[in-house]
Amino acid sequence: MNSNTFRLPARVPARKAAAATAAAALAAVPLALATPAHATGGGGKANAVVLRTGLDVSLLDKTVHVPLKATLNEVRAPGSAEKTALSVRVDGVDGGRPFQVLRADAATARATVEDGRAAAYSNLARARVHVPGLPLLSLVEVEKVTSEAVCAAGRKPVATSNVLGHVRVLGKKVTLAAGGPTRVEVPGVGEVALDLSKTQTTSRTAAATALRLTVSVNPLDLNVAEVTGEVTLAEAACEAPDAPKKPAEQPSKAPAKNVAPQSGQAPEENLAETGGSAATPYLAGGAGLLLAVGAAAIVVTRRRSGSRS
Repeated sequence: MNSNTFRLPARVPARKAAAATAAAALAAVPLALATPAHATGGGGKANAVVLRTGLDVSLLDKTVHVPLKATLNEVRAPGSAEKTALSVRVDGVDGGRPFQVLRADAATARATVEDGRAAAYSNLARARVHVPGLPLLSLVEVEKVTSEAVCAAGRKPVATSNVLGHVRVLGKKVTLAAGGPTRVEVPGVGEVALDLSKTQTTSRTAAATALRLTVSVNPLDLNVAEVTGEVTLAEAACEAPDAPKKPAEQPSKAPAKNVAPQSGQAPEENLAETGGSAATPYLAGGAGLLLAVGAAAIVVTRRRSGSRS
């Protein structure tokens, strides 16, 4: 059986109670919905966890406070990561004996960042969660809860979560409402408020939490006076990788239109269109010579006619 074990101090002096309570409060901040609304960019991120607890345990005399911080199957990416442990236990919160916080038939957390896509997934099936002071009564029992977050470069992120089948809180079967917390109170034991299927998306991030419990348990006549804090089941969150940059386009050169061919001599057909040709200068010179010869012949003829008279 796969399991995680956390060792905690058996006792903490009363003067350290405030510090321990503060640590528990910090641990109660859900990982998925704490994803920053404004992404910083880069290669993408993904994280998932099956169980997260941020509880403060006080003994009867209230001189000892023990923070109960535990996670099951917490994974992070870049790269690829997956865990499938089925239980988690802690030491030092139940009279020095090992205490099992969660036991499940199936528990998977997976995170990947590759090929321009970041994705996270968590799943928990047939699981029971216990807190100190209630060894025989489950804090919560679920049939199946899942969360998934997908962030692809250049696309809108998607976050989904589901709670399937029955849910029991402090032994009572409850019907969860999406509009607000569902409260369960058991006299002489305590009160639990449940928030169902929370999702959040921005332009580059997505986060989902299947089930979150706000716990205030004060069992009578037991060795634990009070257990307060939060328990979260099935978280998933992601941040999209940067979109690949497109190569800069080079300006294209269009061929010039209606450009006449360049040469040292214009084509003959162009000259013919204007009434001239390459022989025109020679013809003009010959005509002038003929006119001069004709004029000279006329002058000689006239002189000879005058002499005979």
